[in-house]
Amino acid sequence: MSELLHLAEHRLQEGALLFMAGAYTIRLIWLFRWPLGRDRQPPNPRPRTTPGKGSLYSLAAIGMPWAMEASRRDPWFYVQFATFHTGVTASIVLSLVIPYAPRWLESAALVRLFQIVIAAAFVVACLRMARRVTNRAVRAISTPDDYFSLGLLAVWFLLGVAAAPNSTAHGEWPLLAFFLLTAFFLVYVPFSKISHYLYYPFGRFYLGRTLGHRGVFPLETRPGANRA
Repeated sequence: MSELLHLAEHRLQEGALLFMAGAYTIRLIWLFRWPLGRDRQPPNPRPRTTPGKGSLYSLAAIGMPWAMEASRRDPWFYVQFATFHTGVTASIVLSLVIPYAPRWLESAALVRLFQIVIAAAFVVACLRMARRVTNRAVRAISTPDDYFSLGLLAVWFLLGVAAAPNSTAHGEWPLLAFFLLTAFFLVYVPFSKISHYLYYPFGRFYLGRTLGHRGVFPLETRPGANRA
C-alpha cells in the first residue's frame, strides 16, 4: 500500500468524519434552540392513538410500505427506495471495513454480496436520474444539487463495486478513487439535500406525535376507521 492510499483510507477519512460530526452537531444545536410547538386541537380520546404510539408508528412507517399511499399505488417505487438506500448503507460499511477490518473481505462470498448490493443501487441511481430528467413534474422541483448529488452517488457506487475486493493487483486507483470520493461526500453532505436523513427522525417523530394526539396515528386498517 502506498503512502497516498494509506492517507486516503485513514487520516483523510478520519478528518472528514470529524468535520461532518462537527457540522451536524452545530445543526442539531440550532435545531434544538426552538421550543416545541403545542397542538391547539383537543386530544382525541381514542386509546389506540396516543402521541407516543403515533410517534413510534411514524418512525416505523419507513419499513411499512403498505402504510404509505405512494408505495401502495406503485410497489416498484418502494423497491427502488429500499435498494438505493441499502446500497448507500453497504458502501458506507465498505468504507469502514476496508481500512479497519480488511480480513472480512478475504471471504469471496462477502465481497460478492457487497458488489451485488452496491451494483443494484447503481442501477436504481441511473433510473432515478432518468426519471428526474424525463418526468416534467420531477424536473420542475429538481435543483442543481439534486443532479450533482445523484450523479456523484452513481459514480461512488461504481467505485464501490471496483474497490470491494480490496486488491491492488491491478493498481490502487479503484481504492484511491473510492476513498477520495468518500471523503468528499463526508464534507459535502452536511451542506447538500442529502442531509435530509439527519432531520428525518425528528420530522417523523413530531408528525407522529401530532397525529397521535389528533387520533389519526397509528392508522387502523378497517375502512373508515380514521375518519373524524
